[in-house]
Amino acid sequence: MKIEWLEKPQKHDYGAAVSYLSLTMDVASAKSVAAKLKDAAISVFAAKDIFRASGLALLGVSNSHVKKDIAAIDADEKLSPLLLFRDRVAGKLVIADGYHRLCAVYVFDEDAMIPCKIV
Repeated sequence: MKIEWLEKPQKHDYGAAVSYLSLTMDVASAKSVAAKLKDAAISVFAAKDIFRASGLALLGVSNSHVKKDIAAIDADEKLSPLLLFRDRVAGKLVIADGYHRLCAVYVFDEDAMIPCKIV
C-alpha cells in the first residue's frame, strides 16, 4: 500500500505544534520553533527511526485519532507531513505535530518513509 502525502503541512498543524510545544517551553519559544518549521525544507525519515529517536510508544489502533488516520490512508487521502523538533537538551526528538499520523503509518509499514519538517 502506498501512503499519500501532502506537499506541505497544513496551516493548522503549526498552531497544533505551538500548543504542544508550549507545554515544555514558553509560548514565545514555541512560536519561534513553529516559524522555523514553516521555513524548513521537507526531509524524509523512516517511521521506525522517528519512533526510536522520539522514545515514544506506539499508540494502538483503538485510539480514535489513529483510527481516523488509518481510515484516511485506506481511503487514499493525503496525510500532512510531520513537524519535528530536535530537543538538544533532552537529546530527544519531539513530535510537535503528527504523532497519530505516525502511529497510523507504522501500522501499515514500519519502514515507510515519512515526509517531515525538522528543526
